[in-house]
Amino acid sequence: MMLRRGFIPFLPRLVGLLVVACCLVSIVYMLACTPKGDNQQLVLPRAHSPTVKEGYEAILQEKEEQHRDYLISLKKQIAQLKAELQGRSVQLKNVQEQYPDPLDIRLDHSNPEKVQANLLAFLRSQIDRAEVHSGVKLSTEYAAVPFESFTLQKVYQLETGLTRHPEEKPVRKDKRDELMEVIELAVGSLNNPEGNSNAKHRVYTASDFIEGIYRTEKDKGTLYELTFKGDTKHQFKKIVLFRPFGPVMKVKNEDVNTADTLINVIVPLAKRASKFRQFMQNFREMGIQQDGRIHLTVVYFGKEQMNEVRAILENTSRSANFKNFTFIQLNEEFSRGKGLDVGARFWKGNNVVLFFCDVDIYFTAEFLNSCRLNTQPGKKVFYPVLFSQYNPSIIYGHHDSIPSLEQQLIIKKETGFWRDFGFGMTCQYRSDFINIGGFDLDIKGWGGEDVHLYRKYLHSNLVVIRTPVRGLFHLWHEKQCLDELTPEQYKMCMQSKAMNEGSHGQLGMLVFKQEIETHLRRQKVSDKKT
Repeated sequence: MMLRRGFIPFLPRLVGLLVVACCLVSIVYMLACTPKGDNQQLVLPRAHSPTVKEGYEAILQEKEEQHRDYLISLKKQIAQLKAELQGRSVQLKNVQEQYPDPLDIRLDHSNPEKVQANLLAFLRSQIDRAEVHSGVKLSTEYAAVPFESFTLQKVYQLETGLTRHPEEKPVRKDKRDELMEVIELAVGSLNNPEGNSNAKHRVYTASDFIEGIYRTEKDKGTLYELTFKGDTKHQFKKIVLFRPFGPVMKVKNEDVNTADTLINVIVPLAKRASKFRQFMQNFREMGIQQDGRIHLTVVYFGKEQMNEVRAILENTSRSANFKNFTFIQLNEEFSRGKGLDVGARFWKGNNVVLFFCDVDIYFTAEFLNSCRLNTQPGKKVFYPVLFSQYNPSIIYGHHDSIPSLEQQLIIKKETGFWRDFGFGMTCQYRSDFINIGGFDLDIKGWGGEDVHLYRKYLHSNLVVIRTPVRGLFHLWHEKQCLDELTPEQYKMCMQSKAMNEGSHGQLGMLVFKQEIETHLRRQKVSDKKT
């Protein structure tokens, strides 16, 4: 108590001393931290100083010197950039002289020797551009070009194509001839080594070939690496060959006018009135409203649902003011080949493009243009590969509802596949169809007739354009394989049916559905316990 009373009178003095101490510390800090004057810190003279004019002149002179130094530095940088640009120009010129422009090779016909030398230099440059001697940095694993391997008998391939075999004997003549040529060149190189030609050496044959790998960079060429047996068990001979691609050459430059090119869409039909109604909605929008240069021929088999089909056709005719259609009725068993053949021969006008179509096909106006552009009488027929839709109830089974038809027509691996085994949808001029002999009318029912026609065109001198197209879709429908079909037709039908339902992943989810549901139930029980 006494200590507290003695301390109270000294409290104001103590506070005052603390304030003074803080002020002194602040002054010392400011003095210590203030930067000293140097060449970068200029002190302005006082306004009434007798040296004020000299001070300002000194400041201005120093600023002027700084700007002068900065300009000198910029001029040096500009000179360096000009020198570097000139050096790069010289390098580019040297490269152009070493690897000539393909355009020069193609157009300079006045000097054949120069053309030949330039072409040889260009082909050699392709080796340097390709991944032969060293790799190339790639941004992603999808940019890598894979090799395929081969032996004397088989090719092991990633892109299986129509055969769908991961390994096969080369069926295509161009691939077979290509690989045999490469093996023969490699054997010749082994039997004629560079250097001492008088030295004795082993004679190699194609039977010494073990295996090879090859890949094609489509803008450069094809690289081949072949392995042969050596002199002992653990010795091998390796030959690397490269087939360079030459410069691009202009073949043709022409104008194509399709304004007056009419397409006759021929649809064979039996029953299936509801599908025909859906087809006519597509035909009206794309064929009548957007394209306008189109004729429809419906070849109907039997009488069941015939009146309903005819009514759908006539209603479209009235509402869209469309008169370019033909309805042919046949009182016999359905035959797709017979229907298309009858429809093609029924036409009496000028030569016309025939589009053989089915009722479960959806096409766009862009496809109709492709049909015109890829056909030429006496020259070309068009066999598009359409995109076949999977079963929507499987694709969208986990959705609240199935999207509209237009929203379903997306080209993705989850929604469908390229129907490269189908040859039924085709465009050709009527004159070519008649000259080739039309369909084989002995074939009844489903399938087979389209393959026979396709083979006829392949055996002719016509160019067959076979390519995937983005505007032609096969709409999913449940497929029935009838007992009346021949064993070969029934097998084809069942293969088509199996591929039509869903992707491997989607079908796998259905196969393992019970196992997945069991796992989910166990997961819920485990979550409740925790």
